[in-house]
Amino acid sequence: MDWGSLYNVIGGVNKHSTSIGKIWISVLFIFRIMILVVAAESVWGDEQSDFTCNTLQPGCKNVCYDHHFPVSHIRLWCLQLIFVATPALLVAMHVAYVKHGKKKQLQREGKCDEKILRELKEGKVSIKGTLWWTYTTSIVFRIIFEAAFMYLFYFLYTGFHMQRLVRCSNWPCPNVVDCFISRPTEKTVFTFFMIIVSGICMVLNVAELAFLIIRALRRTKSNKYCNHITKNEEEQNKLNEKMT
Repeated sequence: MDWGSLYNVIGGVNKHSTSIGKIWISVLFIFRIMILVVAAESVWGDEQSDFTCNTLQPGCKNVCYDHHFPVSHIRLWCLQLIFVATPALLVAMHVAYVKHGKKKQLQREGKCDEKILRELKEGKVSIKGTLWWTYTTSIVFRIIFEAAFMYLFYFLYTGFHMQRLVRCSNWPCPNVVDCFISRPTEKTVFTFFMIIVSGICMVLNVAELAFLIIRALRRTKSNKYCNHITKNEEEQNKLNEKMT
C-alpha cells in the first residue's frame, strides 16, 4: 500500500483545513499510519505461525485460528484508515474545482499572469458556501467510519483484550482444543494504543465540526446585522431625499 500518495493528497487539504483539522491530520499520519507501517508488522507478523494448539489433528489449527481471528488486525486497521481518509479526498476534489473555476474567471478577465496563477494554485480557499457543506459532510463521515470500525473491532474480537488461551471445538477438532496466542500482552497494548488514538481522532473531528458550525452561525449573524444596518441607511437616505 502506497501511504506516501495518500499523504500527498491529504497533505494538500491540510493548508485549507482549520487548526483542529491540521492537528487531526498530524495525529492520523504520525500516531496511526506511521506506527502501523513501522511497528505493526513486527508485532503481528507471527499471529498465525505461532498460534499453537494442543492437537495434531490436520486442519484443526487453521479452523480455530479462523474462528477467533476472522480478519487480521493489520488488514482491518488499513481498511479503517482508508475509509477515514477517503472523505478528505472529496474536499481535495472540491478545492480543485473551486480553483479551476477561479482560473477560468481570471482567463476571461484577461488576467493570465503567471504570478497570479501561481498564487491561485498555492493560495488557501476559505471554507464557506458549498465548500463548507462538503467539508462538514466529510467530517461527519469520518466520525461515522471511526465509530463503526471501533464497534467492528469489539464485535469481531469480543473486546479489545487479547486472551492468552482460547478454546475451540469446531470440526475437524476431535474435542475441545486449547490454543495459545503468541505475545498476547504486547498485542493487547498495541490494540489499546490504536483504539485510544482512534478515539482521540473522533474527539478532534467532533470538536472541528462544532467549531465550523459555531463559526458559520456567527458569520450568518454578522451578515444579517450588516444587511440590517445597510437597509436602515438606505431608508434614511430615501427619507433625507424626500425632505430635501
